[in-house]
Amino acid sequence: MFLRCHARIKDGKEHRYWSVVENRRCGRGKVVQRQVLYLGEINDTQHESWCRTIEVFDDKRERTLPLALFPADRQLPNFAAGFGVQVRLKEMELHRPRQWGACWLACDLYEQLGLDEFWGECLPDSREGTCWQHILQTLVCYRLIDPGSEWRLHRQWFEQSAMGDLLDEDYSLVEKNALYRCLDRVLEHKEQLFGHLRQRWQDLFGAGFEVLLYDLTSTYFESDPAFEETDKRQFGYSRDKRPDCVQVVIGLIVSPEGFPLAYEVLPGNTSDKTTLREFLRKIEEQYGKAERVWLMDRGIPTEEVLAEIRASDPPIYYLVGTPKGRLSKLEAELLERPWQSVRSGVEVKVLPQENELYVFAQSRDRLNKERAMRRRQLKALWKRLGQLQQMKLRAENLLLKLGEAKGRYRAAWRLIDLQLPEPTTEAMASFSFALNRQKLRQVRRREGRYLLRTNLSGREPAQLWEFYIQLVEIEAAFKNLKDDLALRPIFHQLEHRIEAHIFVAFMAYCLHVTLRARLRPLAPGLSPRAVLDKFAAIQMLDVHFPTTDGRTLILSRYTHPEPDHKLLLEQLNLTLPAQPPPRISSRGKLLNQN
Repeated sequence: MFLRCHARIKDGKEHRYWSVVENRRCGRGKVVQRQVLYLGEINDTQHESWCRTIEVFDDKRERTLPLALFPADRQLPNFAAGFGVQVRLKEMELHRPRQWGACWLACDLYEQLGLDEFWGECLPDSREGTCWQHILQTLVCYRLIDPGSEWRLHRQWFEQSAMGDLLDEDYSLVEKNALYRCLDRVLEHKEQLFGHLRQRWQDLFGAGFEVLLYDLTSTYFESDPAFEETDKRQFGYSRDKRPDCVQVVIGLIVSPEGFPLAYEVLPGNTSDKTTLREFLRKIEEQYGKAERVWLMDRGIPTEEVLAEIRASDPPIYYLVGTPKGRLSKLEAELLERPWQSVRSGVEVKVLPQENELYVFAQSRDRLNKERAMRRRQLKALWKRLGQLQQMKLRAENLLLKLGEAKGRYRAAWRLIDLQLPEPTTEAMASFSFALNRQKLRQVRRREGRYLLRTNLSGREPAQLWEFYIQLVEIEAAFKNLKDDLALRPIFHQLEHRIEAHIFVAFMAYCLHVTLRARLRPLAPGLSPRAVLDKFAAIQMLDVHFPTTDGRTLILSRYTHPEPDHKLLLEQLNLTLPAQPPPRISSRGKLLNQN
């Protein structure tokens, strides 16, 4: 990198602008120059009327002063005495490169949701001057951009990011004990935040919440069991395939557009079917009674809760998946019903039953997908069983290897009939296996088909199908929370901090959803993660210029945005902020770079 001067004639006068330029090698060995940092104008004239000043923060006086900058090889004019500074341009140094673009975008999303104002009221500064709202904003943006532990944020990430520049804070903001103490202050405002977010999404996107999607997931963490019965950290059915770890269950409610309305942290041994009644009550208490449609997967509602929903006033509607065991009971009646095409590749049968409606749907795409998955598993299992049949193994070793195959190919295992050796056999054991064609025919009949249950008797089958496939939104929410935002595993040892960790991840997901809603009408295929990674390429650096009087002029500058950045900014209707004002150190003293 090197300095380049741009001379321009303006109003009959010559003005010189300086920037940092790098050489970049392109195809066929061609070298092109690219502007990295724009530094502004430095005076190169002896005429008083042409002299320009800039506002520079003086750390000695702790206030901004107007200074006129002149190159060191030019004499300082008499009229500039007292506010003129000569800088050694050839001795320029670049210090502390740090990620700026993604941090700025995350902070902008934070402000779009009004979280800065909300938490400014809920988390006032401490008497010692600790700014809790800025600590929380850093935690949320960190979880969105590059999720990790609070210890990593304290030791590494904050220094490598421009969050301090954007919030006008120094390294003391992320003192590790302050990070944990901030988590202790946020949970009491959870219900209030839900109401705030709902209003913001209505204002920003016109979001509606008449249709709600409800589902549960679990997340494990690294803590030493065992815990008291009242503790939410318990062993239970692990959706993460980690039954060896304690966990908590998270119930989440989102709109069909993916905007989260509320969530709750439940004990890790909570049964899915015991949660719905409490969630219905909480939503009603917080947002009032209304005619809402609840979309749920099978296993969540019980017959008793569904009966309560049907008897509610005002009416509450539901559309739920139904266990395939119920399909066996209704199969004879469904066979007599005609298929109705609801869209290309999707057909349904409708069966009224008392106060409910059963919708039997088949999707050609889903059928092909499930059939290919089953064939792939069955082929792999058949090959593995053939290999084991050729091995000379004792009975106990054979059973272990068969158990391993069952765990790996669980869906295909149900289609195989095995003739196992006697448990008392001491010599080398053998076994036989065959395909259960009756089970295979039954599986083939049900692949790509769903039985839905609803009390929305006045709706068209096509609309009911569209409602049900919107459950993918809540599955995407769980995927983003667990993978993209790294919700798991959790290393906190205190129960209330575990819940606070999930709360921070929930707020980061709200930023993620807001960015996705901005992108959806512009570029549906562009993910929030891709945009954050793109903006992360915009760096900030400190440009140091020594002066002839022993001081150092420091210009903090973010790098020049590339064409794709400019396109994104234009489409998202965003404007980059002005470059930070310059600073100048006292004689013999460097400014604190943290």
